[in-house]
Amino acid sequence: MSLEEKIDTSSAAGELVFHVFGAIAHFERRLISEGTKDGIHGARLRGKKPGRPVLNQETLDAAMKLVSSGLSPTNIAKQLQIGRSTLYRELKMKIPD
Repeated sequence: MSLEEKIDTSSAAGELVFHVFGAIAHFERRLISEGTKDGIHGARLRGKKPGRPVLNQETLDAAMKLVSSGLSPTNIAKQLQIGRSTLYRELKMKIPD
């Protein structure tokens, strides 16, 4: 029993309506996904590079120096004007486990 839509899924009609709503939601999700993929493809054809910008080596070297000096990752990220999660991701790639 759906309380918001007042659909009783114990009956055949209620179950049909429930499945139709699910199919429509799945269809909408696929349309959005296809539109997003088409937009990214079109941007690439126009010479754009969607996604995260690549950090330059200069910024990474500065981050490594600041880490070795003992500064906190939060302060390093603020100082270099990069995201803290970006800093952690790059440090994880640079420092082996």
